[in-house]
Amino acid sequence: MIRSNWRVWTGVGAACAVAAALLVAVGPEGSGAERAATASGHRWITDDAGRALVLHGLNTASSAKSDSGGMPWIKEKDVQQETDALGSDFVRFLIQWRNVEPEPGKYDDAYLTKVATRVRWYGSRGYRVMLDMHQDIYGPAVKGNGAPAWATEADGLGVTEQEQWELKYVEPGTIRAFDHFWGTRSASRDLRAHYAAAWAHVAQKFRSDPAVIGYDLMNEPWGGSVQGPAFEAGPLAALYRRTITAIRAVDHDSWIFVESEAVSSNWGLPSALPHLADPRGGGDKARIAYAPHLYPLPMDLGGGYTGDTKSQVDTTLDSWREQTEKTARRLGAPVLIGEYGLDMTLPGAGAYVTKVREIADAMGAGTAYWSSDPGTWSPWDKDLKPTALVPVLDRPYPRAIAGDPFAYDWDAKSLTFTVSWRGSANVGGGTEVYLPSRFFPKGGRTADGSASTWDAKSRVLTLASAPGEHTVKITPLP
Repeated sequence: MIRSNWRVWTGVGAACAVAAALLVAVGPEGSGAERAATASGHRWITDDAGRALVLHGLNTASSAKSDSGGMPWIKEKDVQQETDALGSDFVRFLIQWRNVEPEPGKYDDAYLTKVATRVRWYGSRGYRVMLDMHQDIYGPAVKGNGAPAWATEADGLGVTEQEQWELKYVEPGTIRAFDHFWGTRSASRDLRAHYAAAWAHVAQKFRSDPAVIGYDLMNEPWGGSVQGPAFEAGPLAALYRRTITAIRAVDHDSWIFVESEAVSSNWGLPSALPHLADPRGGGDKARIAYAPHLYPLPMDLGGGYTGDTKSQVDTTLDSWREQTEKTARRLGAPVLIGEYGLDMTLPGAGAYVTKVREIADAMGAGTAYWSSDPGTWSPWDKDLKPTALVPVLDRPYPRAIAGDPFAYDWDAKSLTFTVSWRGSANVGGGTEVYLPSRFFPKGGRTADGSASTWDAKSRVLTLASAPGEHTVKITPLP
């Protein structure tokens, strides 16, 4: 993830040097600029019943990156705390190539069994799990995380520690390691083949796990000495196609999530990521989803969501939405925000997180907040006590919509949640809406008295669905 005081780079990172200016210069493109604040008009991540899913939860967890065994800090009781406090139904769970394939062609199934245990903690509580093959600064051999040492070919070039850790991306050893991986320079072995095969091994392990909804192929890809459109449309797209093919050979049905280059999409700049065909077929048969991150550059340069920074961030957010929707249309893919967040001790942090959730609602996108690790960015402090983030994240949302969604909206002033959709005979189940106890202490009721079922334990109100158009307003029970 990119969250520190990012500084403008030169040389290989020249694309970043103009980022701040481009964020203002990039204007609306395509129909997205005129779209109303509605969730209708694009593809959705769906469940086996055909319902549209609106996934919300946390990343678990940054701590896995520094743990020698690749395990996050979280225990089963902490998953329960998250469930109770936030009503989450989704987790982006970090795994690493170094743990999956510690030696060339040899996979650590004991590690994957430990991952499966933690997936079960989430699955038993109704979560859907996305496995994220995480990397930052390529791998430990060049002072990062992700890739195994045997797959790191830096040709003896060094990496110097930096006050801003992201600056290690442009250190000579890091660039060379990425260049060998992407094939910009000829490596001693086909590292991309190993990567795709490692993903196939993971997919074979989890293809029958009902909790695992899919796979995030690479966290925040970085092109080394090849940047921008040349990277996204070239080496990155080639790796995605290769890995998608490898996964589909063992897992026909899980969703596959792709990211664009972080230094463009994170900041609201255009992406050149091309359409990626799914061997399952095109159109509604395809299960390729787009999972960009959101870390506005003006805020990354320091400060909170206030004053001049706030107006710059708002400009970035408008651009980010426009460019994300444009890329999603090109991919023919639904959207899930794979990472976003802010240090909650900064001024305006709560308002910023609320703003992002409102944008996600308007786009019909799910979210994964960064991250569950206790601290100032987290819903929990170091003593695992709730922070000011909890009431910001704990808000009503539709977990599943039984048909084609039109829109959904939470009005905190009137304590009214509204959801609209078109039901279909081809979609099973009801529309499920999570109602937090802070706003709905006794549960919710429908304004028109339409049929519903309340589960006090999960705090989910299930609305009956049938063919035709539905608009339901939910208010607290008196």
